[in-house]
Amino acid sequence: MKRLPNLDVLRFILIVYVILIHLSQLSLNQGLPNINFLFENHKGNEAIDVFFAMSGFLIIRIIYKAKVKNRFSIRKFYMRRILKIFPLYYLIVIFGFVFYHALLPILKIPFETNYNLVEGILYYTFFMANVFSRTYDVGGILGILWSIAIEEQFYIIIAPFLFFIKKKRIFISLFLLFLVSFVAFHIEAFAVLRQYKMEFFFIFFGGLIAILEEEKQLEFLKRFKVIPLAITILVVLYFFTSIFDFKTLWVYNLYITVLFGLFIHAISINNHNVAIRNKKMIYYGEISYGLYLYHIIVINLIVFIFSKLQANFQMHDWITIILMHVLSLGLTIFVSHISFKYFETYFLNLKEKFR
Repeated sequence: MKRLPNLDVLRFILIVYVILIHLSQLSLNQGLPNINFLFENHKGNEAIDVFFAMSGFLIIRIIYKAKVKNRFSIRKFYMRRILKIFPLYYLIVIFGFVFYHALLPILKIPFETNYNLVEGILYYTFFMANVFSRTYDVGGILGILWSIAIEEQFYIIIAPFLFFIKKKRIFISLFLLFLVSFVAFHIEAFAVLRQYKMEFFFIFFGGLIAILEEEKQLEFLKRFKVIPLAITILVVLYFFTSIFDFKTLWVYNLYITVLFGLFIHAISINNHNVAIRNKKMIYYGEISYGLYLYHIIVINLIVFIFSKLQANFQMHDWITIILMHVLSLGLTIFVSHISFKYFETYFLNLKEKFR
C-alpha cells in the first residue's frame, strides 16, 4: 500500500521530541546541565498517544480496505506484524535484562531491581510490559517497551474482531469499542486500566477517522483549509504550552483523542497541500521504530560518559548541553540505521510474502 504523505516526517519529529524529554530528565536526575525547563509539561506520554492514533488510523485503514475487497487474511496480518515488531522488540528485551542483571553489576554501577527475573521475562515475552513496568522498577531500557505492549495487545484484539464483523457494521462496532474503552478507562471500578496505561481509545478513534476518510465522510475538511491548519496549530500549542489545562481527566482525554485523530488525518491525507520531501527526514521516519527503542540505551551511555567527564573537566553548561544533544541524536540515528540496514531489513523483506 502506498505510503501516506508526511507521516514518516511526523514520526521522526515525535521521536526527537521524546528523545529530548528523556535526555533532559535523565540529565536532571544525574545533576548534569539540561534544558528540562523547556519541557516542564513533560508530554512524552502524550507524544506516544499520537503514535497510538496513527497506528489505529493506519492499521484499521489497511484492514478495512482489505475487508471491502474481501481479501483480509488474519494469518497474513499477523505475519506482517510479527516480522515488523518482534525481531527488534525481543533484541531490546534481551539486552535490557542482560544490562540490568549482568552488565551493571559487572561494572559495579548500582541499580536495584525489585522483581523476580523469571517473572519479568515472562511478562515481557508475552507483551505485558505495560503491566510489569508500572508495577516494578525495571529501568528505562525496559520501561519504554510499555507502548509496544499496548500496540501488540491492540493487534491481538482488532484482527479477529474485524475479521468476523461484516463491512457495513465495522464502523458502529469500532465506535462501541472506542466508547467502552474510553468509559472504562475513566471510571473508578477499572482504575487498573489507568495504572497500566491501557489507552486503547486513542487507537480506536484513529481507526474511526480512517473509516470515515475511506467512506468520503471527511471531504469538508479538505474544502476548508483553515480547519486542518487550526488543528495543527492546536497540536503545536498543546505540546509546547500549558494553555490546555483541563481539571477533569475524561474531558482532557476526550479533547486530545479527537485532536490527535483529526491531526493524523490532516497530516496523512495532506490537507495542507504541503508535502515534506526531505529524503533524510523521510528515511529517519522509516527507521523511527529503531530510533524509539535504541534512544534510551544511547542517552544512558551519553549521560554516563558526561557524568564521568564532569568530575574531571570543567565545561561550560551550554557546551555540555549541546554536545550531549548532538551526540545523543547522532548516535541514536547511526545505531538505528545500522540496525535497519543489517538486521531489520532482512525481516521486513520477508513481509512482502504476506501482502
